[in-house]
Amino acid sequence: MKKFWILIVFVSILFSCSDNGISNKNPNIPNYSVNLSIDMNLPSYSNLKFPSNGVIVPNFGAKGIIIFNTGSGYNAFDAACPNQPLTACTAMTINGINAVCSCDKSEYSLFTGLGGKEYPLKQYRIEVIGTVIHVYN
Repeated sequence: MKKFWILIVFVSILFSCSDNGISNKNPNIPNYSVNLSIDMNLPSYSNLKFPSNGVIVPNFGAKGIIIFNTGSGYNAFDAACPNQPLTACTAMTINGINAVCSCDKSEYSLFTGLGGKEYPLKQYRIEVIGTVIHVYN
C-alpha cells in the first residue's frame, strides 16, 4: 500500500511540472535567430527606463523587435503581425500599451502579447543587466 501512495505522489509531481513558457509556434512567423543587446543610456532607448513605454528595434527577427517596459520587467515581441502572412504587412506600430497590425488594425497588448485573434505576438526572452537589455531566443 505504501508503494502505491508513493507512485501516486510521484505521478502527481511529474504532471504538475511545466516549462512555464509561452508557445511560439506560429506558421506565419519563421524562427529567426535573435541576439540583441541595447543600452538604455542611449537616447534612442532612454524611454525604456519608464513603465508603459516601448521602442521598436528594426532589422532583428522577422520585422523588428518591440521592447516594452511593463513596470515590473520587460517584454520583447516580434514586430511582425502574428495572424497575417509575413509578406502581407509592414512592421507593427506601437500605440500606447498596444501593438497595432498594419494589415487588419488588430491590437495586441504589450503586457501579455494577446490580441483578439488566433495567435499571440511572438515573444522573445529578456535578460536585464544594469542598463543593458539582452533579447534572445
